[in-house]
Amino acid sequence: MDQRIINLFDEYTHKPLKRDDFFKRLTQLTGSTAAAMAVLPLLEINYAHASTVKPNDERLTIENITYEGDGTQMKGYLARPAAPGNYPAVVVIHENRGINPHIEDVTRRVALAGFIALAPDALSPFGGTPTDAEQIRTYFGQLDAKKNLNNYIKAFDYLKSRKDCTGKTGCVGFCWGGAMANQLAVNVPSLNAAVAYYGRQADAADVPKIKAKLMLHYGALDERINAGIPAYEEALKKAGIKYELYVYEGAQHAFNNDSAPTRYNEAVAKLAWERTIGLFKKELGS
Repeated sequence: MDQRIINLFDEYTHKPLKRDDFFKRLTQLTGSTAAAMAVLPLLEINYAHASTVKPNDERLTIENITYEGDGTQMKGYLARPAAPGNYPAVVVIHENRGINPHIEDVTRRVALAGFIALAPDALSPFGGTPTDAEQIRTYFGQLDAKKNLNNYIKAFDYLKSRKDCTGKTGCVGFCWGGAMANQLAVNVPSLNAAVAYYGRQADAADVPKIKAKLMLHYGALDERINAGIPAYEEALKKAGIKYELYVYEGAQHAFNNDSAPTRYNEAVAKLAWERTIGLFKKELGS
């Protein structure tokens, strides 16, 4: 697919570009309304692909939990191994689409690897993630940044309060969630490991606060996010932070999202995931 079309969709999903304006520009790029309508399903999310680990997998225990946030009751999707025992915990941070079948599936994947996996719903202050995509975009634009960060920080307090948690914690985030993973690395001194997939980098001035081991995954074609890599890596090196950084050739933004057909890259996603789980097993135990 024409890279300009993928870049346009990236702009639509990450910037305040109205759907009418997006479709008008898509029509210009494809040459006709009919062509734009044909391309659109290839760009948009298809959750039919988002179930590599079934919700009723007998190896897992699934819970819908709540915990106290910053002036709000936070909702979360939690998965853990069904076998009795204590496990390290990983916070799974969704993209700018809130909690959806894909993120729930990713949460189950983490749990299947031997962790308590919790995906908080950032849109809990609005009652949770709605089904309407435009409403989701509106709610994300209305989030209070400071309170939102605190809501994620408090997820670790909740996890450590559980009797089945060893106290070792990590996080993994994607896109919007990748940026949050970097922020949590800065703001949670007890965090053991943080993995950011194609997420906005933390400010260089905040890097010395990081105590966690970092793993950073980027798609080589993701020019918007990759523009921040040099300054971030320089700051990480200067501060002596332990990190691993991977830029995958031929990969788009959101290459891990198997419900996004034009951007998903199966080979790259598999490699990045193996590295991610490997980091968690090393830094958190399992």
